[in-house]
This record gives sequence, C-alpha cells and structure tokens, in this order.
Amino acid sequence: METLADYILNETDYSKKMEKVYYLQKKEKIFFDNSVILKTELARLFIETMKLDVDENLVVTACLLYACKKNIVSYDMEKIKRYALEGAEYLETLGFSQKFCKICTGVNRYINTEDREKESDILELVDNFGGLVLDRPERKGYPIDEAMNLLENRNLKGLKNRYLKEFKEFIYLKEGVYA
Repeated sequence: METLADYILNETDYSKKMEKVYYLQKKEKIFFDNSVILKTELARLFIETMKLDVDENLVVTACLLYACKKNIVSYDMEKIKRYALEGAEYLETLGFSQKFCKICTGVNRYINTEDREKESDILELVDNFGGLVLDRPERKGYPIDEAMNLLENRNLKGLKNRYLKEFKEFIYLKEGVYA
C-alpha cells in the first residue's frame, strides 16, 4: 500500500508535486507559503546549475516539507528551535524515511549537527538565504550582496557547509556578477 510519503516522493513533475503539498497544507494545516516555493525553486536551480551530485527529487521534496510545523510568525526561540524536529516527527508518521526526516531536521543546527546529510547543507543554505532576501514583518529583505555577506559571515560563520562556496558562485552567476 502506498503511503502519503510515496505519493509525494514518487511524483516527478515539479508542479504536480507542489500541488500535492498545497493540498496537504489545506487538509493538514501544515506551513506552506510563498517562501517555501521560493526556497524550493532556489534549491532546484542551485542543484541543476551547479550540477550537484544529489538526488534533486529528494531535496525538492524536503524543501517543500521541512518547515511543515513552522509557525507563521514566532518570536519564541524554543518554538523556532523545535519546528524542524516536530516537522520531521510528523513527516515520519506520513511514511517518510528516517534519512528523509534527518535531512529535514538538518535545515538548522539546533538538532544533532554531527554526521549531517549533504542534502541538509543545501536546505540550510536556501533557508538562510531565502529568509534574508524576503521581507519580514519586522524588516525589509536584504539586497542580494548583503544577504550573501550575512549568510557567509554571520549565519554560517564557523560552520562547515560543504556547498557554501558553490552556492555563493551560483548566486553571483545568476545575478550576472562574480565576487
């Protein structure tokens, strides 16, 4: 019997996959907004442009779902630290594998950061960068160059992300400049 996880993961058409997650959002009240779409598209383009050796379908699906238990606006740091883990626990009930759930919890460094999946590094980059360039209730989004500087020198300072160099190259390539 096919699980909901199989139903979503086995969908290879990007638009149809997104539509399935949209309907899951309507039925289950999971977090799914335009920021999720932006970050997912950013991840997809990054993988394709830089020809990364990862399972694109797995990363795209994880991008669509890792924030499923995120609050729309939360100033409670404990909730922020737990949303990826709570999302992964929920995704496991839908039939997603432990590896998939581990990738999703790796979006931030609040949960076990040892033995990270390479796909988690991609989620971390697009989540941080997308969060910087998008407007928020408390601030306007940062310009691309400033967001990249903050990503590299504040958000990920002292952390090993195996794709940071390629991501920076990708962003500047898409912007038509190279730093």
